[in-house]
This record gives sequence, structure tokens and C-alpha cells, in this order.
Amino acid sequence: MGGRAVERRLAAILSADVEGYSRLMGDDEVATVRAITEYRAVIASAVAGHGGRVVDAPGDNVLAEFASVVGAVQCAVDVQRELQSRNAELPPSRQMRFRIGINLGDVIVEGDRLYGDGVNIAARLEGLAEGGGICISGTAYDQIEGKLPFRCEFIGEHTVKNIARPVRVYRLHLEPGGVSRSPTRAGRVRRRLAKGVVAAVAVLLLLGAAGWAGWRWLTPESAGLPLPDRPSVAVLPFANLSQDSAQEYFSDGVTEDLITGLSKVSGLFVIARNSVFTYKGRAVKIRDVGRDLGVRYVLEGGVQRSGSRVRITAQLVDATTGYHIWAERYDREVRDIFALQDEVTQQIVRAMAVKLTEAEKVRLGRAPTEVLEAYDLVLRGTVERHRTTREGNAEARRLFVKALDLDPNYASAYLGLAWTHLQSWQLLWSTDRESLERARELGEKAIALNDTLVGAYHVLGQVDLWMKEHDRAIALAERAVALAPNDADGYETLAEILGWSGRPEESIGQIRHAMRLNPHYPFFYLWTLGHGYYLTGRRQEALDAFARLVQENPNFPPAYAYRAVLFGELGRVKEARESWEKAGRLSPGASMLNLRDRIPYKRPVDLDRLLSAAHRAGMQ
Repeated sequence: MGGRAVERRLAAILSADVEGYSRLMGDDEVATVRAITEYRAVIASAVAGHGGRVVDAPGDNVLAEFASVVGAVQCAVDVQRELQSRNAELPPSRQMRFRIGINLGDVIVEGDRLYGDGVNIAARLEGLAEGGGICISGTAYDQIEGKLPFRCEFIGEHTVKNIARPVRVYRLHLEPGGVSRSPTRAGRVRRRLAKGVVAAVAVLLLLGAAGWAGWRWLTPESAGLPLPDRPSVAVLPFANLSQDSAQEYFSDGVTEDLITGLSKVSGLFVIARNSVFTYKGRAVKIRDVGRDLGVRYVLEGGVQRSGSRVRITAQLVDATTGYHIWAERYDREVRDIFALQDEVTQQIVRAMAVKLTEAEKVRLGRAPTEVLEAYDLVLRGTVERHRTTREGNAEARRLFVKALDLDPNYASAYLGLAWTHLQSWQLLWSTDRESLERARELGEKAIALNDTLVGAYHVLGQVDLWMKEHDRAIALAERAVALAPNDADGYETLAEILGWSGRPEESIGQIRHAMRLNPHYPFFYLWTLGHGYYLTGRRQEALDAFARLVQENPNFPPAYAYRAVLFGELGRVKEARESWEKAGRLSPGASMLNLRDRIPYKRPVDLDRLLSAAHRAGMQ
């Protein structure tokens, strides 16, 4: 597609064609053309009346798109009833009966045209329908079950052309309540046969599950992570469906806000941002994602922002079966983005049958600001801060300050500003303690405005750690974990603080939990793990962790410094010297004095161990 980013969206697709069209044309071309023109007008009117649009209408085919499966099915029923009435006035040989297929699936958008499996499956379902009938896919059936008065008859899983996985197919009956109230003997036989088939399939599934479990046991490397003991979900990065690539930050922000909201639900297991964003821009299979991340459910979707309007499409998929659990499309004013995010979060939680506590309902329903422009600036500032460069940090600070000019009570803007001051201290862009004091002041202001803002507790915990107020730092980190029990970075922060505070075994346990919530964890998780091993005397495991770290980030000085300590303790003098030299080149301002002042160990023995090794290496 010319090198441009592919636009995708979730849509309900209706595909229709005429049964026996070639015969009708052969018998009387003029009458057939007149009839199909009339009937296509009927279909187009019904499509528009149910909120859809006709995408294409070549020959005897009609392809239409809807935002809702319910709308697509109601349209199809109305069309068939109207055409049935018109056909009744014609001789049997001239009756024109349309077959209709409906599917809910992902489609590729190119101008006004649609492509992809979402469209292809609808076309294949159309071919399975009888003249005057309607067939729908399993994904469509999942959306209308219990919402419409029509009976849907399951007619099996069908392997259809050019579609890798069999498709569940349902025949929809036009009359409410079903076709017949008193089943015939043949019907009873068919049902008994169906029950027998279901029983046989169940046995095969059980045997298959046992075989699958055994295979996983024998080959754990390729089986993926085990499922948690509660509903688990990964939110894939929502695609930017806007024409403007500069809106990427907005779709990323929506994704992060959904992850943040879900992370506050104690009854869920939610994969962290860092792991899901490794899939950004990649074509992935949902089953593979579920296996890779060890989750039952995967949420995917897209965001389209145009002027004052925003459209969000979302679908929740059971990664173990590939079936759609829930899907919806929302068209709202951009100013309603917070209510929309809350609605999507609530829908996801309901779809997974998770009950919210009263406190969680309050936390999820709180809008961060009433000023959309301020929210926009915070999203942009967060992107800049994540660059972890001096220039990005300065730009982030400017954007957060500008957001506060627009809304002086915006807690997230204070939090973002606090992070920029803490980052300056941590990365040695600022060497005076004023940065820490300013970070604390801003973090406390954020909590005063919103005491459920998890990130503010992270900032304050880190500030107190660097100020060597260990007990207070631990309490703040534990509060963050209590507020967001699925936030991987919260566990990492707690693990880091516990390590410096002389509780390394607990630190290792917390960082391992963080790694499970964030399987594609960032490099600093390895630092916290390696530090825990170092403190517990597990030297080789510590060296292994630090070796992996420097492969991912070769410019992280602490990894080389602690490798040097470990090599020295193991008598590997040459490797120790090389590691100290590398650390020195990356941190040329390091000295015994500033190490003693900065390193936040609570136990003197831990600090002496590091300083003694540095002194032996010649540090002044």
C-alpha cells in the first residue's frame, strides 16, 4: 500500500449475493437488471437505516459495513423480510433470493474499500446460506446472543477457502422464537445425533487437553508461560487509525490509560506496558501473544482522532480459543475521552466476569482533568520523558509546566514534572539535592490532589530511598502496590527499595513477580534482580543477570561496577579491572566521596563492601 501504514479497524461485515443469478440473467437480462436495481436500492436503504454503509456493489453482490453486529443482523432480517414480500408477487422462476453472510472481524481500510479476512469470511458465509437465508459467524453470534429474539442454529465449524482456521457457523431463523414448536421425529434424531457429536468432541477435547498438558510438560521452552489463577489480560497497543501519524502519541496514551485502569483491579492479572508495546506495529497472532505472555485474554483495537471527534474500536479475544468475547465501536467527542476509557475498562471487566470492589469503582471512575488540552500536553510530555535523554527531559518539563498553566489542579501533570526532577538526579544531569527536594514537593502535591495516583507513590518512594529514609520509602512503595496490584513497575520499585534496605531475599521475590507481570521487562529489572543476587552472595547468578543487562543496555555504569566487585571477589583480577575501567569511562565523575554520599545502602556492611572494592581498584 505504497509504504503507508496500514489502517485497520474492527467491523461487522454484511455480504450478500443472488442465488442463481446467472440463470436469471440467461432467462431475461432486462427483467433481471431491473429487479436487481430495485432490490439493491432496498438493501442500501436498510443498510443506511441501521447505521451502516454500502462499501461496494458489483454485479449481484453487496458489501456493507456496520459498527454493530446487532445493527447488521437487524438490517439483514429486515432485508430478507422485505424481499420475501416482493418475491411473493413474482412467479417462482423470476423470484430473486439473496443469500446473506455476516461476520465480525478485523478489516484493512484503503480509501472507501475494505479488505482482509474479516471481509473474506463474510463472503464465505454468504455462500453457505440458502436463498432468502442468513448465516453468521461465531464472532458475530457471540455479540447478539441474548440481545435479539431470533433463533440461531449452530451448523458446525466449516473450513472455508483461504481461511486457515475453521469458522463457527450459525443459521439465523427469521421468525422470533424459532421455526417449529413441536419438533419432528427427524428433528429429535438430529438433536440426539448432535448431542452425541458434542459428547464425542468433549471427550476428544479432554484427551487433547491431556495430550497438550503432557506436551507442555515435556517441552516447556515452546509452551509459553502458565496461566495465572485469575482472569488475565494483555492490552495490545491500539493502532493509530488517524490519517495523521503525529497522533501516534494519542493512541499510545489511550492504551496506557487502559492498562493503568485495569492494573487497579485486584481480581485481574494485567500485563505491563513495556511487554505489550514490544508488539507495536507488528502483525501478530492472538494465540501466540497469549502463549508468549501467559494470559487468557487479549484486548486489541484502534483509535481514530479527527478534529473534535474520536472513534475507538476494541475487541476482547480469548487467546486460548481465538473466539471474540466482546467487541464494540465508540464514536464520541474528544472531550469525552475519559468517560469513554472508563466505559471500555468497565466493559472489559464485565466480560471477564470480575467483580470490582467499591474502592476500585471510585478509582476507575475519576477523570484526571476537565481540560483536554492539558491531558494532551501530559501525553506528549510522557513520550518525551520516556526517551531518557537530557533534551527529552527538558522538553517534557516544558510540556508539563504548560499543562499546569492550563489546569493548576491536574495531578498527573505534577507527577510528570516530579519524574523529570527525579530523572535529572538519577542520571546525574543534576548533582545537587535540590532536584530531589523538588521531586518530593511535586509528588506530594500530586497526591494531595489525587491520593490514588499510583505513580506519585513511586516517585516519593524513590526520593525517600535516595534520601536514605528507607522505612518511609518502603511504606510508600507498598501503598503503590496496594493501589495497583497488577502494576509491574510498582513491584520493581518495591524490590529495588528492599534491596537497598538490607532485605534482598524479599527483593528477589518482588522482582520475580514484576517480571511475570512484565515478561518483556526493561533492562533495569535485571539490575534489581542482579543486585538482589549480589547481596545474598549468589555471585554467579548476579554475574549472569548483569551480563544480560549490559547486552541490553551497554551504557549502564552500575552493572559494570558491580561486575567488577564480583570478579574481584572471585579472584578474576583482569576482568575486574576491565569492568572498573568501563564503569569509569561511563561515569567519569565518580569518586569515593560521591559514592559514599549517594549510594543509599541502609546496612553499613553493604556500603563498605562496595567501597572497599572500589578502593582496591584505585578509585580516589
